[in-house]
Amino acid sequence: MSQSPQDEAFANEQIPEILPILPLFDVVMFPKMVLPLIVLQKESIQLIDEAMSKNRIIGTVASKFTDPKTEYTSNDLYTVGSSAVILKMAKVEEDKAQLLLQGLKRFKITDYTSDKPYFQARVSALDSLFTKDKETEALMANLVNQYQRIVELSPGLPPEIVSMAKSLEEPDILADMITSTINSTTPEKQGILETLDVKERLNKVTKMVNYQLEILEMGNKIQTQVKGDMDKQQRDYYLRQQLKAIREELGETDDSNVEIEEYRTKIAEKNLPEMVQKEAERELGRLARMHPSSAEYTVVLTYLDWLTELPWNEGSEDNLDLTKAEKILDADHYGLDKAKKRILEYLAVRKLNPDIKGPILCLAGPPGTGKTSLGHSVANALGRKFIRIALGGIRDEAEIRGHRRTYVGALPGRIIQGIRRAGSNNPVFMLDEIDKVGSDFRGDPSSALLEVLDPEQNFSFEDHYLDVPFDLSQVMFITTANILDTIPPALRDRMEVLRLAGYTLEEKSKIASRYLIPRQREANGLKSEHITFTKGAINQIISGYTREAGLRNLEREIGNVCRGVAASIAKGEKESVNINTKNLSKYLGPVKITNELKKRVATPGVIMGLAWTEAGGDILFIEATTMRGSGRLTLTGQLGDVMKESATAALSYIRSNAVSLGIEDDYFQNHDIHIHVPAGAIPKDGPSAGVTMLTAIASVLTGATTHKDLAMTGEITLRGQVMPVGGIKEKVLAAHRSGIKTIIMPALCEKDLIDVPKKVKNAIKFHFVNNMKDVLKIALNK
Repeated sequence: MSQSPQDEAFANEQIPEILPILPLFDVVMFPKMVLPLIVLQKESIQLIDEAMSKNRIIGTVASKFTDPKTEYTSNDLYTVGSSAVILKMAKVEEDKAQLLLQGLKRFKITDYTSDKPYFQARVSALDSLFTKDKETEALMANLVNQYQRIVELSPGLPPEIVSMAKSLEEPDILADMITSTINSTTPEKQGILETLDVKERLNKVTKMVNYQLEILEMGNKIQTQVKGDMDKQQRDYYLRQQLKAIREELGETDDSNVEIEEYRTKIAEKNLPEMVQKEAERELGRLARMHPSSAEYTVVLTYLDWLTELPWNEGSEDNLDLTKAEKILDADHYGLDKAKKRILEYLAVRKLNPDIKGPILCLAGPPGTGKTSLGHSVANALGRKFIRIALGGIRDEAEIRGHRRTYVGALPGRIIQGIRRAGSNNPVFMLDEIDKVGSDFRGDPSSALLEVLDPEQNFSFEDHYLDVPFDLSQVMFITTANILDTIPPALRDRMEVLRLAGYTLEEKSKIASRYLIPRQREANGLKSEHITFTKGAINQIISGYTREAGLRNLEREIGNVCRGVAASIAKGEKESVNINTKNLSKYLGPVKITNELKKRVATPGVIMGLAWTEAGGDILFIEATTMRGSGRLTLTGQLGDVMKESATAALSYIRSNAVSLGIEDDYFQNHDIHIHVPAGAIPKDGPSAGVTMLTAIASVLTGATTHKDLAMTGEITLRGQVMPVGGIKEKVLAAHRSGIKTIIMPALCEKDLIDVPKKVKNAIKFHFVNNMKDVLKIALNK
């Protein structure tokens, strides 16, 4: 860097021991560097005036704050600064001065001598420490090369500054000059100023230069890319405008414009909600600005299709004739009185209050009891569209809420898709098998259903794809489930549960005659004159070939008979067949289910219990036997922990009451007891077999048999109390199907018989008990 004779004179002049200190903000003064400044503070202008009247040498120290302050304290300033000479000074206004400073030497403030009207401090000069060797020269050369690249990428730096940097032979001045011109923070520059070792200073400056160079190169790359994209867009726009002008000259119409006008008409005629209207118009505006060949064009087009085709305000008019609705429900289904009653109640309330929200019903019961088909009947009775989606095995939350439009091939969830298919905003919407919904890393569909099945929230259901609220409050949701235990409590709480138990023998017989036989006859190409069934044949199919709460196997067996008859007629062997108990085995083979209940309980230690399963109620045999041993209790038959605890409690009660039962005190010390529940491949659990296990142990120990047509259920305590259990209706129906004539159950369960058909209750004798003494007195033959 060249210097004038006047500059050299100042540089060689001795720095005064006490200097007036001028605070600088957002800038650092380096030795030998020239710096323009604007001074505004009154105290600083006074400092400048007095310095100009003396030797024009001042001290400059950077502020630790980036913003100017009206008053500074000594703690606000760094301790290392640079002395400077005022080359030029001009007062633009009374309280504003422009300066041109040149740095002289580094100094360190030892202490402040005065702070009024401006800072004055005692300073000690600092000299740079270096020896010029090959390493220093290499650092200088590398730094100059990197700096040259920065200047090329920085429009604000003149190219001549590179020549100035190359001409510098002093490494300390080179480092200071480059630091003062690059874009770095005040603390970083202050760090360079305070570094006296020149090699260390060069290394620090090199790191700063490399960092700034990376930022500039990245910015240049982004700028080049953006400019290229803009040039391409401008070119495409220019060509499209030319193409548009050519088409207008030829009298051709633009298909995209026609398409946009069609959507504009659809949106205007659809009478969309305000928020949906705004979104549709916004997307239509985007579409008008896009080229048809753009990938985003198809995405927006599909989105507008969904917005304009959904039934935002279109709904079916409800059939509010209760008599007609009741006839439709009765014609489609036999029984299911509770579910039918609830539907008719809803219709009655809607007739009185048209603004009522749709109910959320859950039909829970064994397979084959008519849950899904009841949904069709409800839709027919209400005069609404019917939509069904199967939830079994669904694990992705997007199946319910849809995918966001950022994904390729995104679509709304199944709820919105179903509404679109229905073309109505108030269909009967069946969510089948809600108890079989899963969850994994893709989300929890059950949680997404919380909003769908909550009348307080679903009026503004937001699908991720639509991203605008859709009103589901008019939809009548019906869910189905075999068991309720697997449904999350929060979701189960949102639904009104209607339990559908199994059918009785009489109900199955009537359903077969009215619905199943005509349906299978038609499915197999037969007419009423080709095949007939006697009532005895129907009852034998029910009791001898099926054992279920529902009707699926019954219809399957009737179908087998119809196919056999169809084959005979097709061969010309017969013209018509009357199916009765004698020729039934010809089509279905030998009877599959025989009534061996009475034979099995003829032995002491075998007792019939009643169990609840997912498929309805069932008969459960409990077998107990004794053998020589040391008093151990063995339990087999895949029993769960609760059932094992019931067996242990039963044995404890027997041992504590051994005297009253006529059992010797030392009997348990010399004998082992084994309890087995047949059908060992099937896991079993629950407390309701406690009464049966205790009775089985008492039977085998006393040698007393039980009545042949008796079954029981109930939980026990150590004191012999009989506690209530669940699934009473299903258990009673299972007992009735199996020919049980007497049932022992907890007294607190008597109220649960209200749901049991009257014919079933009349066919069975019930004993309601509170303790095990009453059970043993009724159950065991003396």
